[in-house]
Amino acid sequence: MSGSKPITASKKELLDLEKGFWTGDSAYFAANADAECLVAFPEMAQAMANADLAKTASKPHRWRDLDIDVKGMVEPGSDIVMLTYEAHATRENGEAYNALVSTGYVHRVNGWKMMFHAQTPLETSSKG
Repeated sequence: MSGSKPITASKKELLDLEKGFWTGDSAYFAANADAECLVAFPEMAQAMANADLAKTASKPHRWRDLDIDVKGMVEPGSDIVMLTYEAHATRENGEAYNALVSTGYVHRVNGWKMMFHAQTPLETSSKG
């Protein structure tokens, strides 16, 4: 028995991690993001160090009523997983927010760590 067992990602585990990034504070980000993370938002795209990324989550409970509708999950390697979903949430100020989100995770010795995150806002429909 010399080979190590391949890592398989649990969809529930990844979704729980993902929800934490929407609602968690800077300590959560520091604990669950990789040493460096590539982020892409309409107003910002760059590689960020763990500590700098954690600072972006200084306010807890930034989002509420989060709904995640998974569109796809792929495991291109035994230690890498990509997740794509539609997110529907309410900002702290009550404004509705909808986005197409992709997050990449890499498996480290201490668990799954976010190493890529992108959000593309979707038009909020005004159907009534």
